Amino acid sequence: MKICLNNISKRYQQNWIFKDLSLEIQDGSSLAILGNNGSGKSSLLRIIASMQSATKGAITYTHQQEQIEPNAIYNMLSYAAVGMQLIEEFTLSELLSFHFSFKKSINQLRVEEIITILDMKNVQSKLVGDFSSGMKQRVKLAQAIFTDAPLLLLDEPCSNLDKHGIAQYQEWIATYQNNRTIIIASNDVNEYSFCKQQIVLA
Repeated sequence: MKICLNNISKRYQQNWIFKDLSLEIQDGSSLAILGNNGSGKSSLLRIIASMQSATKGAITYTHQQEQIEPNAIYNMLSYAAVGMQLIEEFTLSELLSFHFSFKKSINQLRVEEIITILDMKNVQSKLVGDFSSGMKQRVKLAQAIFTDAPLLLLDEPCSNLDKHGIAQYQEWIATYQNNRTIIIASNDVNEYSFCKQQIVLA
């Protein structure tokens, strides 16, 4: 998916977080959004996801030479963020089965295969609410990365992950990029080292 940001600005009350941001992200490319805490990384990612409105400016989305309306972009993206909530009353198997009843899995992976890739077969029947923060983060990443969508958006994907979890994330990205457009909001090079483009929000 090709994404064009045209003079995007965001203001909270009287404070401008960023102003007049213009950028073109080519189909199948990858972008890291960098910046200090409070610089607007997560806000920009949510604006690109059409989860939040820009104060000024516009975004155009093009997929397979067809322009996509912002209100339809949700169906064409997958997203993971630290603050994203999981349904904790589900077991891992139930949660992933529920998610992939709405979203198609990449490479037609079955839920059982995804759980094996997650290396979580031993907890597939446990409630997600009983998982550690690191385990929950791996599940959030799995839902996003293993969804077959042309746009993948990740906000601080390695938060709460140990070395094993970080290595898993890097392996999944390397294996399942599948020519998708990937945008990472991050301050950690472990999360965005593969990205072809970078922008820094002041």
